[in-house]
Amino acid sequence: MRIVFAGTPEFAVSSLRAAARHHEVVAVYTQPDRPAGRGRGLAPSPVKLEAVARGIPVFQPENFKDEAARQQLQDLQPDLMVVVAYGLILPRAVLAIPTHGCWNVHASLLPRWRGAAPIQRAIQAGDAQTGVCLMQMEAGLDTGPVLLQQALPILPTDTGGQLHDKLAELGAQVLADGLGLLRAGLKPVVQPQPTEGVTYAHKLDKAEARLDWSADAASLARSVRAFNPWPIAEAQLAGERVRIHGAVALDDNGGHAPGTVIAAAREGIDIACGQGALRLRVLQREGGKAITAADYLNARRDLRTGA
Repeated sequence: MRIVFAGTPEFAVSSLRAAARHHEVVAVYTQPDRPAGRGRGLAPSPVKLEAVARGIPVFQPENFKDEAARQQLQDLQPDLMVVVAYGLILPRAVLAIPTHGCWNVHASLLPRWRGAAPIQRAIQAGDAQTGVCLMQMEAGLDTGPVLLQQALPILPTDTGGQLHDKLAELGAQVLADGLGLLRAGLKPVVQPQPTEGVTYAHKLDKAEARLDWSADAASLARSVRAFNPWPIAEAQLAGERVRIHGAVALDDNGGHAPGTVIAAAREGIDIACGQGALRLRVLQREGGKAITAADYLNARRDLRTGA
């Protein structure tokens, strides 16, 4: 079987490894190298690094609007194209090139959380579970029928980064299962997505990371988890802007106005919210690194209210 793999970020690397396990990946498509780091030098994507290490040819077109880019894919004579967080919309002409079309590994239980940021939105919304779908791609955004899926519980402590890593491995497993069936001549039976329950996981915006103390503490705690490791929640704390890497919700705000420091001790700094309070456990000052609340209070003794 001749597989073409298309993906860009770290999330897609595990799936590339699964697809390449039987040496069937004849080419990898990934986003062009982008400026990164302090020097803003061009950096290859994680998928490109993995492909190069495996000796797989890499192609990096800006898009597939150009006939030459489509012909290049056609010349590879793919039986299947596997797409995982590639970052480009594939036109119908591209979807029709592989014999078995294009499969997509998507990090949600479709039709919930179609779109760019399903992992973070699931945490933010307080979902009890998420999962991975292997989907037959069509022209719409994550609208294609589902071939295989696997659910995964979302733990109350899961951050965006932790859930990302779990789903990346689960996605590789689901993809491997699908490829195994295809090799055996048992292509998975497509299941159209339900028309009800559609939600969209809009791309993360740094502006969302600014916490509003008038919101309820439970939703703020979920945002802190969802936005870790990017873009990291931030807020004003007693006149200072801090980034918040870890926090938990408390039921009682003692009747204090939102934004009031209720208590500040080694176990955390409690901030009154519109409903309940948020206990900040891991913080980061401007230009500093992430530290515990206890270490933060060593520098902000003016806030201390307990041992």
